Amino acid sequence: MERHLRKPFQGVLNIIRFNWHFYVLAFALITSLFTITVLFPNHFNWIGYLLIIGIILGTTLSLVASYYIYDLSNLYSLNWLGDLTIKQRSELLNINAGFDETSYLLKQKFAGCNLTVMDFYKSAKHTEISIERARKAYPPYPNTMLIETTNIGLSAKSIDCVFVILAAHEIRDRQEQIIFFKQMKQALRADGKIIVVEHNRDIYNFLVYNIGCFHFFSPRRWKEVFKNAGLALMQVKKITPFINIYYLT
Repeated sequence: MERHLRKPFQGVLNIIRFNWHFYVLAFALITSLFTITVLFPNHFNWIGYLLIIGIILGTTLSLVASYYIYDLSNLYSLNWLGDLTIKQRSELLNINAGFDETSYLLKQKFAGCNLTVMDFYKSAKHTEISIERARKAYPPYPNTMLIETTNIGLSAKSIDCVFVILAAHEIRDRQEQIIFFKQMKQALRADGKIIVVEHNRDIYNFLVYNIGCFHFFSPRRWKEVFKNAGLALMQVKKITPFINIYYLT
């Protein structure tokens, strides 16, 4: 199997590539504000300069944080799975929301296991243009199955480990989230596990992503969803201050 390695700066460059419209807008705002303050000098020019500095600092901070999370950290090395015991020939399931950066990496790490990949992306529900661009740039993993979050179609006690990496937050409705995880619970074998990786809606993510952090959910929300789905939370780990890993059974 061809080895898939992430390139330097791949994470932060993908963010710019798939969300370029935000950076064009930021540049347009900076240019407009600067032009206005130069052409129409007055006692309120300091407000314009303050806004310019704020836009530059906010944009720079989010990109630096993204580089730290997606390129410098061990998120995509999967080293944080070192304590996870997965036997040869185990049945693994990786579920994504339209943009899959982890299936090839999981297959490399657990080469002796059978990996099934599912995608619950629906263009009518997930309307972000960034996901559309990402899907065009990165073809799906071979034989990826398109699913409904409320009808995954898994047989009972058929899976040893499920991975949901940076995808579950795309399910916005609480009850839909519970149904989604209930199905995984039913599909787990006796010693099966579910690994969920998510950004947090917290002060750290707010400081670097501003209102973008409200696209994520709080750890409290996830713990309530897991509990209502009948799952036991065994452990919570962190990959940087911005991301939590939930180990469930």
